[in-house]
Amino acid sequence: MKLIVGLGNPGREYDRTRHNVGFRVLDILAERLKTSLDRNKFKAEYGSGELPRPPKDGDDDGKVLVVKPQTFMNLSGESVVGFSGFYKTGIEALLVVLDDVALPVGSLRIRRGGSDGGHNGLKNITLRLGSKEYARLRIGVGGRESGGMHPADLAGHVLSRFSSEEEEILKKQLDAAADAALVWAQDGIDAAMNTFNGGS
Repeated sequence: MKLIVGLGNPGREYDRTRHNVGFRVLDILAERLKTSLDRNKFKAEYGSGELPRPPKDGDDDGKVLVVKPQTFMNLSGESVVGFSGFYKTGIEALLVVLDDVALPVGSLRIRRGGSDGGHNGLKNITLRLGSKEYARLRIGVGGRESGGMHPADLAGHVLSRFSSEEEEILKKQLDAAADAALVWAQDGIDAAMNTFNGGS
C-alpha cells in the first residue's frame, strides 16, 4: 500500500491559494484512481483506490490511500502519522505533495527526502515521523525563485491566489504532478525523478 498526502489548508477562503496546490493534485489523483475523498479519519479527508497497473515492487498490493489533512498546514503531521501508523505503511511508502516558493510557477521536483525548506507542513511531518527520509513532490508557486521576498511577505504570498496567466501554466502542471505521483507509486522514486525532474 502507498500513502499519498497532499498539503493545504481547509476552508473555502483558502481554496485555490498557492499553499493549496497539494490539495488540487490530490483531487486529480483521486479521479485517476476512481475514488472520492469523501471519508474522514485522523483529521483528514481520504479515499482509497488501486493503481492502474501492478507496482514494480512485487510485495506491494497496488492499493493507494490519497489523503488531504484538515488540520491546517502547521499540523499536517498529525494526519500523516495517524494513517501511516494505522495502516502500517513504512516511510518508503509515503509521498507528500506540496507547494514550493523557491520554484517558478508550475515547475515540478520530486525528491527522496531532504530538508523542509522552511515549509511548515513538511516541518511538522518530519517532526512527527522523526525522519526526513520520505519522498516529496514539490510544485512551484513562485515568490522566492531568485532569492527575493522577505519571509513576512512570503506568508501573504502563499495565501494569495494565482493570476489567470499563472493558472494557465499551472493547469497542465497539476496534471503532470498527478502523473508523477502515479509513476512514483508504480515504478518507484528513481523512475519518477528521471521522468519529471527535467525542464523548467
